[in-house]
Amino acid sequence: MTGGARILVTGGAGYVGSHAVWALHDRGDEVVVYDSLRQGHRQALPPAVQLVRGELADEAALDRLLSNGPWDGVLHFAALSLVGESMQRPFHYLLENAGLGIRLIDACVRHGVKRFILSSTAALFGNPETMPITETTRIDPGSPYGESKLMIEQTLRWADRIHGLRYACLRYFNAAGADPDGRSGEDHHPETHLIPLVIDAALGLRPEIRVFGSDYPTPDGTCIRDYVHVADLAQAHLAAFDRLDQGSVTYNLGSGTGHSVLEVIRSVERVSGRPVPVRMEQRRPGDPAVLVADSARIRADTGWTPRFTELDDIVGTALRWRQAHPQGFGPNDPAA
Repeated sequence: MTGGARILVTGGAGYVGSHAVWALHDRGDEVVVYDSLRQGHRQALPPAVQLVRGELADEAALDRLLSNGPWDGVLHFAALSLVGESMQRPFHYLLENAGLGIRLIDACVRHGVKRFILSSTAALFGNPETMPITETTRIDPGSPYGESKLMIEQTLRWADRIHGLRYACLRYFNAAGADPDGRSGEDHHPETHLIPLVIDAALGLRPEIRVFGSDYPTPDGTCIRDYVHVADLAQAHLAAFDRLDQGSVTYNLGSGTGHSVLEVIRSVERVSGRPVPVRMEQRRPGDPAVLVADSARIRADTGWTPRFTELDDIVGTALRWRQAHPQGFGPNDPAA
């Protein structure tokens, strides 16, 4: 498909979801967003896109929406996503993410939806023994958050096998950056992602950045992660959606390049021209030294190629958005 599809996006007012909505809107698809606005923001969406405010737990509301078809597909972003919190509230995460995700898949099958894109995660791989991480790397979730996403992936396999629901499981690594045109950006409460935290420290919006561990087996002793620009992730969703003509797929999404915590800090300092106050602390339990994706499969299947390949360019888009929105999006319109 190259535009003109009718697509429902759950959690579409969130960080990655809103960038995917903009990408769909830009190519001419009709998009409806279903979002509780607990973490999402109406202001992150194109003004012309319809927002239906609701919870995935509201079966009646979801049925009413899906009955207003036909739908060419569903993109599912709505989820709890804090790994640390999932270790403290495991059953809450399993019920919210896996339970409600499975319920959504069931509703899609009942209403004749034929394509489903899952926002999955690299947290499925826990502490992998080899790098880079491919789609065939051993699955070993290190948290209830990762387990909850795996349960949805497994459900989708059965939904395809029994009901013909074609799916794409997109396992992304560290989403970063902001819309190059400044239309959406990162505004989490609380914020846990490294790049926006470092930017806030550079801008004086927080006192310092805490670096957890400086004795890892990496060149500078700090953890290495794969940062992929959120606009590139959005384009990957479109590419995967179109690829479903040929059957269900599972893809790892990353840049293929790792950057350490200290490299991210230095990048923010270069791009912003400001120093970043740093406090070194002990390692956090469970943090792998290196996580880098091998995205060769989606590149070969769809031709998808990240546009933002330099860390400074990724940081630059995030910095410009934060400078333009020092308070984030602000409060949501209660009538949205």
